[in-house]
Amino acid sequence: MAKYLVTGVAGFIGSSLARELVARGESVRGIDNFATGFRHNIEMIKDKLDFREVDLLDEAGLRDACSGIDYILHQAALPSVPKSVIDPVKSHNANINGTLNLLMAARDAKVKRVVYAASSSAYGETPTLPKREDMAPDPISPYAVQKLNGELYMKSFYRVYGLETVALRYFNVFGPHQDPTSQYSGVLAKFCTRMLRGEVPTIHGDGEQSRDFTFIANVVSGNILAATAPASECAGKMMNMATGKRITLNQVVEILRKLTGYQGKVEHGPDRAGDIKHSLADITLAQKHLNYKPLVDFEEGLRRTVEWYKTVPSAVAAG
Repeated sequence: MAKYLVTGVAGFIGSSLARELVARGESVRGIDNFATGFRHNIEMIKDKLDFREVDLLDEAGLRDACSGIDYILHQAALPSVPKSVIDPVKSHNANINGTLNLLMAARDAKVKRVVYAASSSAYGETPTLPKREDMAPDPISPYAVQKLNGELYMKSFYRVYGLETVALRYFNVFGPHQDPTSQYSGVLAKFCTRMLRGEVPTIHGDGEQSRDFTFIANVVSGNILAATAPASECAGKMMNMATGKRITLNQVVEILRKLTGYQGKVEHGPDRAGDIKHSLADITLAQKHLNYKPLVDFEEGLRRTVEWYKTVPSAVAAG
C-alpha cells in the first residue's frame, strides 16, 4: 500500500483523486485551506482520509504533511484566469510560493515523486494545433505564468535535487463535484446548472472558441499513472493531459439542450481578458510514457455530469 498526499483535496480534482485512491485501498492524506474547496467534497471519505487543514504558505504544516509520504498529487492552487487578472499577487503567492514550499517539504521528507497539476494555458495563443509539449510556451494571463513557473520548478527539483517530478498540463477538466456557483467556475459547470434551471446561459464571445474538454475520470487516471510509471519514462517530464479532441461552445450548448431539455435562448457577452480562442492537445507523450488513454469521451462525460448535477438541489433549484 502506497501513501499518497493530495493537496487541494477538498477541491473538484483533488477530491476526485482522493475518492479513487481510497476506493483502490491506498493510504491517503489530504490538505486544504478551503479557499476554493468544500468540506462536502470529502465528506463521504472522511473516515478513510487523513485530513489536515493546511495552507501552502504554512511551511511547518507542509513539512508535517509530507512526512512518511510516497507520492504527492499537487492540485492545490487558485485555479482561475480571471481571478489572476484581478488579483495577480494573491494567486502568485498560492500558485508559485506555495508550490515552492511544497517542493522543499517533499525534498526534505524524501518523497518518491510529485505529480503537478500544470495548465494548458501555458501555451497561450499560439495558433498551431494541436498543442505539443515541445512548443515554446507563451502564457498570457498571470495564472498561466504562475502555472508555467510551477512546471519549471518541478523540472529544476528533479535535475538539482533528484526529486522525481511529473507535470501534467490539464486541458479544461470538467465533471461531477465541480463548483458552478463561483463567478470563476468552469464554463461547463455553469452551462449545465443554468440550463437545468431553465436559465439563459451566457457565452463570452461568438461561441466558436473551442476546447479540449477533459472528463475528470481521465485526469484521475492520468495522475495515478504518472505517480506509478517507471522513473525512466516520466521523471522530470511534462505531458499534456486531455483527450486529443476539441469541441466549440456552440456545439456544447446544442448537446446540453438534449441532455437538459433546455430550449431557450443563449446570450453572448464580451470576450474574457486572458482567454485563448482554441485549445487542442496532442496526447502522444502521455500515451507513450504513461500508457495513458482517455477512458470517457466528451459526450458521455457531459451526460454523467448533467446526471450528477440533477442530484444536487442547489444546482437545479430555480432562482
